[in-house]
Amino acid sequence: MSLKLIGAGLPRTATMTQKIALETLGHGPCYHMANVMGDLEAVPRWLEAFLGRKDWDDIFGGFQATVDWPGAFFYRELMEAYPEAKVLLSVRSGESWERSMGDTIWGTFYGDMLVHDLSTAWGRVDERWANYITLMKAMWEKSGLLAGEFEGIGTGQMATAMERYNEEVIATVPPERLLVWSPAEGWGPLCEFLEVPAPDVALPRVNDTKGYGLKIVDLAMAALQDWRGQQE
Repeated sequence: MSLKLIGAGLPRTATMTQKIALETLGHGPCYHMANVMGDLEAVPRWLEAFLGRKDWDDIFGGFQATVDWPGAFFYRELMEAYPEAKVLLSVRSGESWERSMGDTIWGTFYGDMLVHDLSTAWGRVDERWANYITLMKAMWEKSGLLAGEFEGIGTGQMATAMERYNEEVIATVPPERLLVWSPAEGWGPLCEFLEVPAPDVALPRVNDTKGYGLKIVDLAMAALQDWRGQQE
């Protein structure tokens, strides 16, 4: 089995909705950041890929699609590795994306918020999580989306960077391989692109901003409780 679809859309562009939708349409299982967070033993493989030592068949063995990071970070390399695969660029407004990032991913890395504090504490007792955060920060910085003198959430700087990234994807991917899509457009464009019939169910709409923070809190608390138990 090899990848049939490569999601180039950035995190926080309804990627969980895409994962569920693609699996509903028969393009599953679909790899997602949730797969990494649920199995931190996968982090070393992604670090190898980040350092240029890529084994895509090992990473994506058994998967037909990938959306969200870390896969989307490597969309160019994946296009070359899987020349028959189509590319999906999920989009949303820059302002709403920047706000969502501030409440989730950026907030976890750099924000003055509880999820950041717990994530930092988790990394102190679990090297696997510390390595995950280090890798994710490196990827964001290399992407240019958070690099340089970042002025903070709400300044529009991140929104502008997202729009620049989307323009680069559109300029890079051959038009016949690319769909630029927002879940607000519904099943139609996605099903036509994948050449499959639209299902008789509503397109899933998963707004997991709150769920993201709660998941980090739950996982961090479990790791800290486990560490506390080991001290006894």
